Amino acid sequence: MAGRMVVGATALSAVAAGLVRPASEPDPAGGHRLLPVVPELTALLPNRGLRRGTTVAVSSGRPARGGGSSLVLALLAEASRAGSWCAVVGVPTFGAVAAADAGIALDRLALVPHPGPEWATVVAALIDGVDVVVAAVPPGLAPSVATRLAARARQRGSVLVPYGPWEGADVTLQVMRGMWEGLGQGRGRLRRREVTICARGRGAAARPKEVKVWMPGDGATRAGGAPHPVRTGGPRPASRRAALTLVGGTA
Repeated sequence: MAGRMVVGATALSAVAAGLVRPASEPDPAGGHRLLPVVPELTALLPNRGLRRGTTVAVSSGRPARGGGSSLVLALLAEASRAGSWCAVVGVPTFGAVAAADAGIALDRLALVPHPGPEWATVVAALIDGVDVVVAAVPPGLAPSVATRLAARARQRGSVLVPYGPWEGADVTLQVMRGMWEGLGQGRGRLRRREVTICARGRGAAARPKEVKVWMPGDGATRAGGAPHPVRTGGPRPASRRAALTLVGGTA
């Protein structure tokens, strides 16, 4: 499975402008302000989908509980199936096979596994031309950089999905706990994992909610229980074509 390599921020911008539908361009289906998500996640989002211009962070918490990468795949799957372009920055372990199995169209997926010191430039360039941008948050990211990228997503109509700690997100999704299924009496194969996802944020998302889902489940996530507020106090087979791989670096 060969990828297409593009080096440098300038080349990256050219690729985003030339190959990807501008994020601000209306969706042909008419729902251009809201990108769909799998039904199990709709109750966690204020608009029951990914609203363009918002920042939806994914955090595994501290200590890391795992399940974050599966949650990212679940967030992207329905929008990708509906025709949106997606990008994943700074996650070298992101698997194309797992993405395809989740329903993500690889011919509309851009990967930047190693953005290097140009991380912010790469993310900004993708925000200009990609519908959903997942970006692993590098250690020590300046709050001012995070604020500028969130503002750029609002302006361009892209959905920014920081993967890691991110202050000020419209919604933060966090895997709280999980339990594997598949092992019998000490033998068998791990088949799926039931995870509890918590959502909290600002405005309409200020009231935390939790939902249990199976990941990866039988071809897709499956609800393990009805979503409820937290007390405070058969998808189409995806294309197997190679993902577009973008490598940031010095031009």
